[in-house]
Amino acid sequence: MAKTFNEVKKEYFARLEQFVPIVARVHGGSHPEFHKVHELFDKIKEKIEAAGPEKPELTEEFAKLRTITDNYRVPGDVCESYEAVYKMLEELDKAYQA
Repeated sequence: MAKTFNEVKKEYFARLEQFVPIVARVHGGSHPEFHKVHELFDKIKEKIEAAGPEKPELTEEFAKLRTITDNYRVPGDVCESYEAVYKMLEELDKAYQA
């Protein structure tokens, strides 16, 4: 059975908060698109915090993430943390859409 948005959020969000800024710092020079991923993640975080237990409106943010990341396609020259961020964001996106 697929996990709910809240389950995926609970499972990954603390790790995403830790990894996203680090990946932006390490890979932002060679992958400037990741700075946009970082900005969108910050918007998603704000909306989740503001929504409390309710499901926030994130349709636009996830659509932009899919565009920027080419549907979460991991570049070939990045570390495991970069890949992990994309995988976690993709799972969060899929759970949101469900």
